[in-house]
Amino acid sequence: MDKSSWWHRLCTFLSLGLLFLLLLAAHYWAGDYYLRLLNTTAVFITMAVSYNLINGICGQLHLGPNAFVTLGAYTAALLTLTPAEKQASFLIAPLVWPLSDLALPFPLALLAGGLVAVLFAYLTGFPVLRVRGDYLAIVTLGFGEVIRVLANNLQTVTNGPMGLKGLTPYTNLWWSWGVAVLTVATVMGLKKSGFGRAMQAIRADETAARAMGIEPFRHLLLAFLVSAFFLGVAGGLLAHLITTISPTLFTFFLTFNLLIIIVLGGLGSTTGAILATIIITWGNEWLRVVEEPLDFGTFRLPGIPGLRTVIFSLLLLVLIIFYRRGLLGRWEFSWDWLFRKIQGRPDGG
Repeated sequence: MDKSSWWHRLCTFLSLGLLFLLLLAAHYWAGDYYLRLLNTTAVFITMAVSYNLINGICGQLHLGPNAFVTLGAYTAALLTLTPAEKQASFLIAPLVWPLSDLALPFPLALLAGGLVAVLFAYLTGFPVLRVRGDYLAIVTLGFGEVIRVLANNLQTVTNGPMGLKGLTPYTNLWWSWGVAVLTVATVMGLKKSGFGRAMQAIRADETAARAMGIEPFRHLLLAFLVSAFFLGVAGGLLAHLITTISPTLFTFFLTFNLLIIIVLGGLGSTTGAILATIIITWGNEWLRVVEEPLDFGTFRLPGIPGLRTVIFSLLLLVLIIFYRRGLLGRWEFSWDWLFRKIQGRPDGG
């Protein structure tokens, strides 16, 4: 191992250690509100980074991540509920066997949620990944709607519109941020590998990539499966964070939010997806103050419901106008870049 690689690994371990200390401090001293916000941020980092693997790194317009989040959420939720809890929840129609008698620890339930998402991604990947562009967007959008409709109507599996309630809040800082770190490490490792370079070649020019001996379908299917796995795991984390799920939680609005995040951060940039997730999650909360009544001496300005959404939308519009490739474009953070900045050297130096 050369000196540069040694320094890179040392800096990575130190940054992970710093993250651990920050989470430990938050665990003991942060209030419930900030803990909830930190967990939500980590779960959406997992979703955004894995979703960006298809839309950004591979350059394919995929509009069905809500389907895999739904599959992961319901699978993990059903597997962590005890048989007695399932019997109490399924009032209209009993839950099908063996789900009615099966109960697993939270880690295995999360893994199962990811694997179920992978299974559906594999089955749908063969027909879905044969098309490109607008056709791919329409097909994946339809797949997401099919899963949502099934979740709303399969009474003996999902409890229909009533959803699942009373889930144990297993999702904590260690689970949410641990999975987020694993997701980022996996996607970044894949991006830097030969497979990742082939995916980026497909994004740049699929015909030229094929002429160079790259099989687009095989590489896109791999990205599709990896993305689906982490989206499914994120769904399980989300379910056990809010402790109640229903089909209305997994509409296209979830996909739309993820699309805003990866476009704002920069399509193809994992660093950008993380940054945009933090900005949107925390910024949306901080803007709540504009919906509360404000006092200016003797003059009182009443709160305006929905003003937060209007202001946030205008800010996003301004950012997209001035940063058409997103905040970071396709740029990725690296320790080499940081060392050059510290030493005052230009990026090419």
